[in-house]
Amino acid sequence: MTNPIVNLFAFLSLLLFVHCDGSDPAIPEDHRFYETMMVDGRARTYLLNLPPDYYKTNEDLPLVIGLHGTGGNAGQFERDYGLTEKANSAGFIVVYPEGIRSNGVLGVRTWNAGRCCDFAMKNNIDDVLFIRTLIDKLVSTFRVDAKRVYVTGMSNGGMMAYRLACEMPEKIAAIAAVSSTMVVASPCHPSRPVPVLHMHSVLDAKVPYNGGKGIGGYYFPPVDSVLGAWSAANGCAVRDEIRNDDDRFKLTEWLNCTDDVMIQYYLTRDGGHAWPGGQRSGNWGDTPSTVINATDLLWEFFKQFEAQ
Repeated sequence: MTNPIVNLFAFLSLLLFVHCDGSDPAIPEDHRFYETMMVDGRARTYLLNLPPDYYKTNEDLPLVIGLHGTGGNAGQFERDYGLTEKANSAGFIVVYPEGIRSNGVLGVRTWNAGRCCDFAMKNNIDDVLFIRTLIDKLVSTFRVDAKRVYVTGMSNGGMMAYRLACEMPEKIAAIAAVSSTMVVASPCHPSRPVPVLHMHSVLDAKVPYNGGKGIGGYYFPPVDSVLGAWSAANGCAVRDEIRNDDDRFKLTEWLNCTDDVMIQYYLTRDGGHAWPGGQRSGNWGDTPSTVINATDLLWEFFKQFEAQ
């Protein structure tokens, strides 16, 4: 018989994926919108930020989708990782969708990334449909360049980014996953190559970079095997070439891939289960790496690519 105390501990441990902030932002400004849309019979929410010069030009702009981790929400992602500040300075649109709330007391938000996590996975929430519908809505409503739509995510959000790259690569120009891995329930056979940026810490015990049992008792595949699978899917001729390896971080690249895509993998020696260069998410959150800045790196990576 399962020990209820152990179950409770595992459930509460899930909150360490990202600090749980139950308050949803209310944004009245004309450049920022917190909105609800119905998808698959469920109310889904998201926070959208337009850069300061959005209404001054007629140019179609890139869109970056930021997916929070378990226990996070749109406001938490924006507050802790600095993506809105980057969007405002670089001139792209950013949207923070929110995972579905659990029906428990804490209302923890999660994404159904395949074999993780929690309420969204157990209830087979169609988060792929949600993000697909959201992209279509934003492209039709705002000046979004449909060929420059990118997805990034922290922890469970990064796992969701991998699933999206597998199942709807025609909508996504590139992904950046942080402190996560790929946990899709079905084999990943993307219809086109997808550039991948992955950032992780050797000290991450919640989603171990070398695989194994992590937070909540989930099994997480090794990052190397995930990127090896993407190397094969992307047809990369140059595989796991080490570009930097010192006491700060190791950078591995997969190059000469189909359609000029590439894969980059930053493995830091410091930090933990956290967004490098960001803020610590809550009192129990891990200390972020200081040797790289995930927000800066992901934008430099994204802007090289357009969807084919």
